[in-house]
Amino acid sequence: MAGGTRGVTREEHLRRWSAAHGGTAASPLVRVWLDGVRRTASPLAAAGVPPAAVTALGLALALAALAPAAAQAELGGRWALGVPVLLAVAALADGLDGAVAVLGGTASRAGAVLDAACDRLADAAALGALWLLGAPALPVLVALGAGQLHEYVRARAQGEGVTGPGAVTVSERPTRVLVAAMFALGCGVYPGAATTWAAAGAWVGAAAALVGLVQLLVAVRRELSASR
Repeated sequence: MAGGTRGVTREEHLRRWSAAHGGTAASPLVRVWLDGVRRTASPLAAAGVPPAAVTALGLALALAALAPAAAQAELGGRWALGVPVLLAVAALADGLDGAVAVLGGTASRAGAVLDAACDRLADAAALGALWLLGAPALPVLVALGAGQLHEYVRARAQGEGVTGPGAVTVSERPTRVLVAAMFALGCGVYPGAATTWAAAGAWVGAAAALVGLVQLLVAVRRELSASR
């Protein structure tokens, strides 16, 4: 089918991915990840699954992670063990939606906007899970605000002509998901210290978000100044 998955080689997938990400070159690690994603997404794209459906599924799974966090806070036990599982599957869906769009030749600006909006809500859900598990509001709000500003600055910079992500910081989305999942796992494994684990996760997330924001601002300023 025209623009579909038939005949889409690994290199062609990399080329399409790069074009969809502002010409960003894939690092060796990203190439390995993309190759795995391509193999997983190919059947979905061949079946005509809409990328938006995969995006929506990823958001639904991230929001669902709030349920086990709330259950442990209310009932005790080890309900928080479900949080990292749901966040991990949600992250997989987040990677698959773009691959389905690229492989199926259905990538669009509307899809990119939807994906970005759902990512921001999923970020909030991950932090919300830590808050439900006992993290203080301050680091949760700092992590959320700095993370949202991180993505706003990147989008605004790209609107001003910056190509690609501007900089790969210590607080990219995979890091945010990993931090929330890892410390939520600690809450589930050690329910008696759940509040401590949740607070530590929120503070780590807040610190990473602030450092990442500074990294991005410096890189964007440098690139925009050089292009004058």
